[in-house]
Amino acid sequence: MSILSSKVKKWITLTAKVVGVFLFLLVLGFFSLRGYFLNKAISKVQTKLQDQYQTKLDIKEAGFTGLAGVNLVGISLVPDGQDTLLHLDQFSLSIKFGYALIGDIRVKNISLKEGYLQISKRNGIRNFDNFIKSNSDTLVIDNPDTIEEETAKEEVNYAEVLYKLITKILNKVPNDVSIENFVIKGIDEQLFVDFSIQHLSFKDGMLNSNLMVGSNQMNQHWQLSGMAYPSKRQADLQFVRLDSGRVMIPYLSERFNLLAGFGSARMQLKNIDFEGGELRIEGLASIQSLMVNHPKISKKDVVIDQVEFNYNYKIGQNYLSLDSSSKINFNGIIIHPFIKFQNAPDTVYYLMVQTENTEAQTFINALPEGLFSHIKGMEASGSFAYRLDFIYNENKPDEMVFESNLHKEQFRINKYGDANLAKLNGEFVYTPMENGRAMRPILVGEGNPNFTPINEISPYLRKCVLTCEDPSFYWHRGFVTEAFRQSIVKNIRTGKFKRGASTISMQLMKNVFLTRDKTMSRKLEEILLVYILENNYISSKDRMFEVYLNIIEWGPNIYGIGEASRFYFRKAPIDLTLSESMFLATIVPGPKHFMWRFGKDGVAKPYLERTYRYLATKMLVRELLLPEDTLGLNYQVLVSGPAKKYIIKSDSLVNDTLLEKELLLIQKPEDRDEE
Repeated sequence: MSILSSKVKKWITLTAKVVGVFLFLLVLGFFSLRGYFLNKAISKVQTKLQDQYQTKLDIKEAGFTGLAGVNLVGISLVPDGQDTLLHLDQFSLSIKFGYALIGDIRVKNISLKEGYLQISKRNGIRNFDNFIKSNSDTLVIDNPDTIEEETAKEEVNYAEVLYKLITKILNKVPNDVSIENFVIKGIDEQLFVDFSIQHLSFKDGMLNSNLMVGSNQMNQHWQLSGMAYPSKRQADLQFVRLDSGRVMIPYLSERFNLLAGFGSARMQLKNIDFEGGELRIEGLASIQSLMVNHPKISKKDVVIDQVEFNYNYKIGQNYLSLDSSSKINFNGIIIHPFIKFQNAPDTVYYLMVQTENTEAQTFINALPEGLFSHIKGMEASGSFAYRLDFIYNENKPDEMVFESNLHKEQFRINKYGDANLAKLNGEFVYTPMENGRAMRPILVGEGNPNFTPINEISPYLRKCVLTCEDPSFYWHRGFVTEAFRQSIVKNIRTGKFKRGASTISMQLMKNVFLTRDKTMSRKLEEILLVYILENNYISSKDRMFEVYLNIIEWGPNIYGIGEASRFYFRKAPIDLTLSESMFLATIVPGPKHFMWRFGKDGVAKPYLERTYRYLATKMLVRELLLPEDTLGLNYQVLVSGPAKKYIIKSDSLVNDTLLEKELLLIQKPEDRDEE
């Protein structure tokens, strides 16, 4: 037994020595040949880049360091005839050897020193176009029906696919990253942006970096720092400017005339998980002292002190959503948003916005500086809560849901700001604006001989204007929800802003208190001020309509119905006939174009009759006219006042075409483009 045991021990010892020698020879062979395989791999990549992308890859030196490290020196990537795309003096990385043995390549560390990535566009040609254009063969589908059947059998859960992709990417993030003096260059013809990473280190979950940023108009010093643990699906990063001032986004100013910047920003990722077929991503994003400036937004810098966004995204097999448990803190106003896109069985868009009960003064104080300048100085008491519900089904557009509700509790304006809405009730001076220039001032009140009280204006004129401009003026509180709903449907269908929903209240606010600037600021102020005016009963509907009729433009340098009735017909507003009233109401959208409606004899062109008949029919249906009002009605309008000298004969098809388009807007006034 002892002899047998001794033989077994000798056999095991011998086997171990043989295996040891074999492994030694294997490792020796690996280390002897790995340089050959590395060069072979590089050569293969170089050939592919040249053949498929017409790009030359040059590497001066390539070798291994340690057990699983690669070091490359003098790397350059140059598309044929274009600017160098990439240049690196030195690049090295090492992989996690244990994972590599089971076929899972994970990077352990990366080191990059001295180099640049350059994306350029010169004379309309970009140095990366070769990588965008596909050179692959056209895919030929022999039997599309078969493919559709296979797809139907196997439903793909995109949430699961996305989760696996995110997990795979996070697992590939190196434990240790070091970057020294690497520049990301952007060149757009005569414009340039350089992001110079002087130093970036990521080790043991801690990130720290220093960046110098330069463009045609600015130079800045940025810092990105914080912690990130990819394996735990957690991160907390902060972004600030180290020299004085805000972090200003380069290139936007030079390219789009847009200034944008912020004091500091934070991005926090709290969790990523997949459960019950649903992917959830939770975290927080915040930004301090956000500033934007663009002529289409406002004439001033728009500044938002603080925005904090606690987000909870949910992604399922056929939907992507921002859950209502998310919360936005906007300058102290708490908002709960819900946004969802669903692509099966129908394509449906959901939007719900709900605010927590908010003190009125808190809301006013939270309005961004530069965006609501006319509200500045306003004081209010009470509180309110707001809710918006929007649902749009592409297959059932006419069933769109649009509900906007504001719940007030003892809401009251105690002091007006720069826009003193109460001035509507007394005598005031109105200064029309045209192309940014102030026109002659107009006194709105009894001191102006052309001012006409509403009871001295022809009822026909009043009814015609209301029918064309705002049929529900006396019933709505500043806005027509149905008009907004129809406006949204049409804008979605056309893919661009084709239709507004402006009311007389909104036009009055724009003319009297605001400017005609086509800016987001003006529109937002208009909406807010109209709501305050209409829902706090600051002025009566009759007074608002009276002011409106006495200030709007009716012709070249003609303002108010008093001037208009004499300019066109040499009579007082109370004496206007139905046909004359219809004429005046239909020129409100384009009062300077009135002359194209007439021949040289001052008589309206015959084809205008159908528009006036359409208007009369609509007013009869709405019982604004009696049948006897239209008996023997002459739809031909004769201009007898000073306006006659403006009338010229038009033999231009273009002019008549423009008129036809304008008259179409009369028939559908809600279709007018909003300023």
